Amino acid sequence: MSEFITVATFNFAHEIIVLKSILEHEGIPYLFQNENLIAVDPLASYAYGGIDLKVHPNDVEKVKEILNNLNTNLEIV
Repeated sequence: MSEFITVATFNFAHEIIVLKSILEHEGIPYLFQNENLIAVDPLASYAYGGIDLKVHPNDVEKVKEILNNLNTNLEIV
């Protein structure tokens, strides 16, 4: 896991729920650093710099594409 790199940072644990499901479905290994700490104490997010999504360098482009699709394809009803 030491070769994994940070692709995105989130402030709160609820922001990563859907993303975890997508990454698992796509078979992309990932690590959310500080996830449990911030889930227990959301205000710790500011002290620790948020929840870092870390992936293998080979998966960076695919994960960026997934993140971009999540941010642009949401329909507000």
